[in-house]
Amino acid sequence: MTTKQFASVWVAGALFCAAVTAFPQQAETFRTRLSPVPITVAMQKTVAGTGSVTATLQGAKLTVSGTFEGMRSSATVAHLHRGQRGIPGPPIAELSVTKAAKGSVSGSVDLTPAQADDLRNGRVYVQIHSEGAPEGNLRGWLLP
Repeated sequence: MTTKQFASVWVAGALFCAAVTAFPQQAETFRTRLSPVPITVAMQKTVAGTGSVTATLQGAKLTVSGTFEGMRSSATVAHLHRGQRGIPGPPIAELSVTKAAKGSVSGSVDLTPAQADDLRNGRVYVQIHSEGAPEGNLRGWLLP
């Protein structure tokens, strides 16, 4: 390879790298419907409500936004949790939530590569806890 050919290949490679870094990664969108989570038969009278959440993953940053209504008591806290689909797991991040029976849930969190993988594979869910159901009132698994 001549010096001129090498220089041409090097310039082409540099332009390709610049073009790749100039465009941000494509955002990934996940959605869920929130529904009641009766932990026990007795809780069926305590939990109620519906909602929906959209989450957008851009790089490592996950941005969550949604609404809920119809809960029988005021929301107290909301979290992102990691678990196997349909099996509850530990919280990985706290979200902001309206402290009422109707309102919004939102937040942003930087995910680790393992957490982003969990999200892409249906192992992350949103859960809203309430005064009447401190173990969880509404839950929904984030799916593409």
